[in-house]
Amino acid sequence: MTTTVVLARHGRTSWHHPNRYTGRSDIGLDDVGTDQARALAAWAPSQGFTSLASSHLSRAVATLAPVAAALGQPPAVDPRLRELDFGIAEGRTLADVRADRPDVADRFVADPSGDHFPGGEAPPDAVTRAMAGLGDLVTADPGGRILVVAHSTLIRLLVCAVLGVPLGDYRRRLPSLDPVSTTTFRFSGGDGPVALLAYNVPVSRGWTA
Repeated sequence: MTTTVVLARHGRTSWHHPNRYTGRSDIGLDDVGTDQARALAAWAPSQGFTSLASSHLSRAVATLAPVAAALGQPPAVDPRLRELDFGIAEGRTLADVRADRPDVADRFVADPSGDHFPGGEAPPDAVTRAMAGLGDLVTADPGGRILVVAHSTLIRLLVCAVLGVPLGDYRRRLPSLDPVSTTTFRFSGGDGPVALLAYNVPVSRGWTA
């Protein structure tokens, strides 16, 4: 039995421009992000979702709320689906970090997994807790189609982990992920591998697996 998990990035926040690191910081959606959440809700009824979940951060919860209302399904909230904690870079741009800690910025660019920002979360730890969260969702809805609203860096790290790409390459190999775009995984029953079916697909395109 296979289960489909569709990961949607949350809608835009005020920290998207300029691109500030937004991990543990609980930043809400801006007006554009609210419109993007409505677009996700308009798309979702045609997708056959059997369950819904998000991280506990307000930008993810608010992105999923219109979907839950449209489908009449209560969403699960799991802190394990949260974004990475970016430590000293929280609320700052990479240029900001480089201005006073060029050594830290350079090491991060070279290997953002092995040399993640001081005080932040190690990417392998984030992958472990997020995959555990997704695994529990799959166990609760075997054979279903699950929509999960999560976060850019976390989703890109999960894609790397599924494909066997070194986590330190996530910024180079997957440089961007659009708000409310979808990335789709197929979970096989038992100990079968997780497969990537699609990455960074706009909801307006109407792709379905």
